[in-house]
Amino acid sequence: MIAQELQKFGFSHLLELATFAPYSYESTMLIDDLRSGAQGVLEVRILAHRSYAKVLQISAYMLAFSQPITLTFFHPKPYIKRLFPLDSVVFVQGALRDDGGRFSMIQPKTIREINAIIPKFKTTHKNADMISLTQSLITQEALQECGLPSDVAGSLVRIFHPDKEFFHAFCAHKGFDEKSLYALKFCEIFYHLSRLASKRRDYPAKYSCTGDYQSWVKSLPFTLTNAQQRVCAQIASDLASQKAAKRLVMGDVGCGKTMVILASVMMSYPKKSLLMAPTSVLAKQLYEQALLYLPKSLNITYISAESKQDLQGLFASQVDFIIGTQALLYREISAEEVALVMSDEQHRFGVKQRYYLEQLAQVDSKSKPHILQFSATPIPRTMAMLESKMIDVSIIDELPYPKDITTTIIGKPQFSQLLAHIQAEVAKEHQVAIIYPLVEESQSSQYLSLKEGEGFWRARFARVYSTSGQDKDKEKVLEEFAANGSILLATTLIEVGISLPKLSTIVIIAPEKLGLATLHQLRGRVSRNGLKGYCYLYTHALESTRLQEFAAHLSGFDIAQIDLKYRKGGDLLDGKRQSGAQWVWADLSQDEEILKRANELLDKKGDV
Repeated sequence: MIAQELQKFGFSHLLELATFAPYSYESTMLIDDLRSGAQGVLEVRILAHRSYAKVLQISAYMLAFSQPITLTFFHPKPYIKRLFPLDSVVFVQGALRDDGGRFSMIQPKTIREINAIIPKFKTTHKNADMISLTQSLITQEALQECGLPSDVAGSLVRIFHPDKEFFHAFCAHKGFDEKSLYALKFCEIFYHLSRLASKRRDYPAKYSCTGDYQSWVKSLPFTLTNAQQRVCAQIASDLASQKAAKRLVMGDVGCGKTMVILASVMMSYPKKSLLMAPTSVLAKQLYEQALLYLPKSLNITYISAESKQDLQGLFASQVDFIIGTQALLYREISAEEVALVMSDEQHRFGVKQRYYLEQLAQVDSKSKPHILQFSATPIPRTMAMLESKMIDVSIIDELPYPKDITTTIIGKPQFSQLLAHIQAEVAKEHQVAIIYPLVEESQSSQYLSLKEGEGFWRARFARVYSTSGQDKDKEKVLEEFAANGSILLATTLIEVGISLPKLSTIVIIAPEKLGLATLHQLRGRVSRNGLKGYCYLYTHALESTRLQEFAAHLSGFDIAQIDLKYRKGGDLLDGKRQSGAQWVWADLSQDEEILKRANELLDKKGDV
């Protein structure tokens, strides 16, 4: 019955209705205090009418206060006078004005029923019907049955059942007070989390994997950070379960997630593992790391679009771990023994690509492989809490090497200083990357393109390498630069995962055109192994607050929080947009504590 009532008004749940707050209130309470700005009703006796050009003034007498008052109407219609017959007593509603003891009301209304606070809704339905709906359904008991705590439920009830005290507070704040706003935010977040949780579906795992990864970890020539070890333990628990794992592992640039990927392979062994990376450069780098650190007894294969080998039946026999690009999606792979499917830089893949990857390892509809997604692009803690309702989330919040990067915003006047810095770094056998916004010249750009800048750098430096990211030999260029180069001219293609241990300096041209996550990824290419790093943001927008905030923070999670402030939170429920305001009351860049409380409450009480 309640559900049908809600549906008639376009609401799917009581908590959705509870966030549909009135935009304003109208008071028909009798004014009990003669103060300027007081809103409500006065009982007055009409004494006289005075008409001027486009103005009607009515002299009246306030019965409760024994004081005169002037009622003023601009552009009055002829019927106005008839509403206020001489010597009649009427109730007038409006805002009281006090001009040094001379009281007045502008454009007051006459009313018959008094002593009520009337909510005003922005709706296509009749306001009276909305009032009837909210006042019958929104009660303390009903809201608490939906899981809301008593303090939040009580504040929401006041919004929809306003009294005189609430109305005065609304007028004083020119909107909702802090308690009311907190309740609206909490209710919106709590309901959103409950819907996210309801979308999660768990499946039986193809295999329960209990491979001995600890012995392998002890054999490494270095010690994993506490954060790496904690995340490995979480994954090991997942893979040993009878339930198919679905976990997102996030960490900052250079946090060592590659070692967590390899540890996951050891947990799955002797069953097979599959990893997809977004670019062949990153896939090959991961392959080389796997060859270097995994036991020689494991058979590892790298697959790209250029690979010639036939994969049919490959997993069934000799291959334990396959690493590849999206080319994997177009190969026939024997999926029987595949227990673990991983994707690196998962945000670079669409939902369909991740689905097809999962399907590669699925034999029947009854069970699924374990799924791990890795990302070096941290999302804000608040977004991680939201994501955790649909997928388990692990955060590698510690770096093997502390980052020491100085970020400087520069413009044309500082170019000579930049040039001197680059010459000094090259003299130390360090490497420099210069990132251009465009490959070719463009009349709409105020900045030089990569092709236009190439001549300048080649004339002044030896061992200059250039790649647009679109050329066929980009991988060869990057490999040769890594081994022998001094300066790399490129576009944002080096954003994702490429390891350049000697890179000390990155210059990003036109940084204001890039998202903060991309800027952070680019900056993360330097200071990979404790080397002192420098990031120069070359811009015509020297006063940009966004760039100044970016320059002041090194943590990817801090950057993500700043990015959230500028871009808002996106749409997790329907997946229709990656950013933009989806919240009416909540602001995820500021309301983390509310989200945390709602999350903990939902975990205790279960879904709505």
